[in-house]
Amino acid sequence: MKLTVLAVLLGLGVSATAIYGLLKPAAFAAAVRKFPRSLTVGYLLMVLGTAWFIYYVQTEAAADFEPYKNALSILFGAIGLGACIFLKDFLAVRGLAVVMLLLAKLMTDTARWVETEWRLVIIVWAYMFVLAGMWFTVSPWRLRDLINWATANEKRLKIGCAIRLAFGLFVILLGLTAFRAAEAKETEQTADWPVSANTIRQVDIVAHPALPPAGCRPAHGLTGGICSERRLARQFV
Repeated sequence: MKLTVLAVLLGLGVSATAIYGLLKPAAFAAAVRKFPRSLTVGYLLMVLGTAWFIYYVQTEAAADFEPYKNALSILFGAIGLGACIFLKDFLAVRGLAVVMLLLAKLMTDTARWVETEWRLVIIVWAYMFVLAGMWFTVSPWRLRDLINWATANEKRLKIGCAIRLAFGLFVILLGLTAFRAAEAKETEQTADWPVSANTIRQVDIVAHPALPPAGCRPAHGLTGGICSERRLARQFV
């Protein structure tokens, strides 16, 4: 996923909830107060988090994990199912914490290589998700307390919604301007190279007859000769 798309989607999500809170503060307050103990939402978030995590396990490129992927997928699937059965208290908060942690990974992975300092907005936001996710996992009732405080009166609720709306619109603006420009520049630079970015190409390393390169053994029958090993070289833009 491109950072432009991710930023717009995140900004729209934040802005939509904020607008609803500004237009219907009473209904919004009642809905968010029910959230921490909602089993329906909890089941949905826990299923989403478990499936998303298993997806990351299955697509992990580290060779060390390859023999254990299926076993780990079964294990984490069982953990998600067990949470739905045995941890029903504040299940929605626990599920939200898992989704926040996974979303933080998506945000950092997407923003990491975009050549603009504005990417730090997304990365810092992602680390805030990580901290909040860990905190809510250990102490899920804290979210209930925060919601009760934020919705204690209409003025406080509207101020919070206005701040979130401003931030959501700011993220959308970044997606449509700074992030789009950085990605367009990267596309242009990539097009100028004969080989695209992150393309793996195999290179034959030919040694000087008298000076074989370090780490290569001479071919059979030669004192220097051609290196008998083939190495993989990664071409970066």
